[in-house]
Amino acid sequence: MFAAPETHPHDLPTFHSQISMPYTLTPGRAAGTFLAEMPNRRIVGSRFPDGTVIAPAQDFSPVDGEEPEALVQAPETGVLTAFTRVNGDVIGLVRLDGCANEFPHRILADLDVLSVGQRVAAQWSDGDEGTSITAIKGFALAPDAPEGKVIDLADPAEPLGVINYSMSLDFDHAYGPYYGRMFDEIREHGRVMGVRVSNGDDALLPPREVDDVTHKRTGTWKACGNTGTIRGCSIINMEILGQARKPPYVYAEIVLDGASTRMIHVIDIDDLESAKEKIRPGTRVRAIWTDGERQGRVSDIDRFEVIEE
Repeated sequence: MFAAPETHPHDLPTFHSQISMPYTLTPGRAAGTFLAEMPNRRIVGSRFPDGTVIAPAQDFSPVDGEEPEALVQAPETGVLTAFTRVNGDVIGLVRLDGCANEFPHRILADLDVLSVGQRVAAQWSDGDEGTSITAIKGFALAPDAPEGKVIDLADPAEPLGVINYSMSLDFDHAYGPYYGRMFDEIREHGRVMGVRVSNGDDALLPPREVDDVTHKRTGTWKACGNTGTIRGCSIINMEILGQARKPPYVYAEIVLDGASTRMIHVIDIDDLESAKEKIRPGTRVRAIWTDGERQGRVSDIDRFEVIEE
């Protein structure tokens, strides 16, 4: 019998990982034109039927939802209405002359010399920032700047249709004694370990400190089998972003022999029709481990295969 987790202290390094999600943004006509005009060093706003001007340009009024009657060129000057420090930079709200809203951007001045009501003017980047709002380097103090005027936008650039973006989040994850032991056992011994429920012999996967049902401390460690039973499944036959393998395959919830909870993994298939006949809840499957050195990951199990009767 394997001892309870607290008898095996772990001082494991954290696991560095990244969640990354590329995506596309459709900015619309107004914001698309605003961004397209950044290389031309023109700030584009929207003028609505009531005469209100909003900059950066928007496709709908934030007040009544009306569409703009025209896109206009807003001044590069305005008044500082609020400011704060964020990660060493000063970020402020600027009400451009002739506009009814605040324009958030970097303020190119130290916090201790700023006050609400000061005149500021846009400073453009020396480099080529393309169609990014960072083409405006920030707003600098301009006490003598005359009040600017909103004017018609002559020969507007074609609005951007689609913008490619990528969002990523780096993080460090500490496994702890339960997940740490499970991944150690996968790497060192090629076996999947769970912890017994508080009132029986079945194992919980992934292992955890508290029994989900009784809310009591879980028991000792237990090695689960390399075979199991499908309890839920979906046939994946379309390619989508983030897939680790090429379809078709089956995404399955499998209860390993000796366990009471489901493990999510994949089953390779040759074709859709045979998969529909063979793979369903109740089908027995076997784990196929990867060749070569194990890394201490669930992916060390390459896949599951159907146990032919």
